[in-house]
Amino acid sequence: MMHSMSGRKKRFSLSPSELEQFHANGCAGPFTLYEPEEMKEIWRRERVRMLDRSHAVYQDLEAVSGVTNISNYDRHLDNPFLAEHICQPGIVDRVSSVLGPNVLCWRTEFFPKYPGDEGTDWHQADTFANASGTPQIVWPEAEEFGGTITVWTAFTEAGLDTAALQFIPGTHRSMHYDETKRMHYDPDKINAADKGGVRRGFFGYDYRELQIDPHWKPDESKAISMVMRPGQFVMFWSTLMHASHPHEGKSKDMRLGFASRYVPTSVRVYPDSDYVEEYGGRISLKDYGAVVVCGQDDYKYNRISTQTTTGKPFNTAA
Repeated sequence: MMHSMSGRKKRFSLSPSELEQFHANGCAGPFTLYEPEEMKEIWRRERVRMLDRSHAVYQDLEAVSGVTNISNYDRHLDNPFLAEHICQPGIVDRVSSVLGPNVLCWRTEFFPKYPGDEGTDWHQADTFANASGTPQIVWPEAEEFGGTITVWTAFTEAGLDTAALQFIPGTHRSMHYDETKRMHYDPDKINAADKGGVRRGFFGYDYRELQIDPHWKPDESKAISMVMRPGQFVMFWSTLMHASHPHEGKSKDMRLGFASRYVPTSVRVYPDSDYVEEYGGRISLKDYGAVVVCGQDDYKYNRISTQTTTGKPFNTAA
């Protein structure tokens, strides 16, 4: 994997020791991008703006009943703040330290946890074929890596009682799930499962359906919890075993995370796909485009968006 970078000085690049630690553990952070009060004020403003879907790229949400994760994909393509957020040097410099000089943001998602919600199941993602059976990202065969770097930003408090993320360091180089098996969506599973004494689920899916060894269990004794203040982010390989604590309901505030996902421009995004089918819904990709957040796209494999649907250019790094 290339680590050399060109263009402007990368002020926030991972140091050699941070990079070594990232390769060993599969995660790094938390890093502070916005101060807590700044983030709280931003979200007070943006949560109202997010209600306006008139410029969202996914207008044709087919067969979606209620609120599902698929309905909040890629709002950076219409929301100016999120468009700026995914290109923040504090994020992009660190991500390009790992991925090299030419980087795409290929998806963003919101992950809310409301008071009383179950924790997220332990899981890994490589090609993101787990729900549809169709790979959503495909790396060149010669590369040693797969998956994506996820940058998960806390828009609200994320504590031990309010659904903080969990990781098992060093688990990112070996997949315990076969994503070609495809999980089955059942909304009745949400907030209905107890696994090892902890309320866990995966938004209507059961990741155990994908286990290569049905008797395998993650070693939770090695897990770490990532407590984060509003405005902080953590970066990690999607192939790293990760989960979240339940929201115990002691606080009445929702926990909200915003995940932006990055790959080199050599990775094919949604190859041979015209739609995404997940969480009981289906969205057309006719207006979708990945965003080059750093460097340039010499491969021309993917549909690229250079501005939001409201006409705001993406502030990409050279």
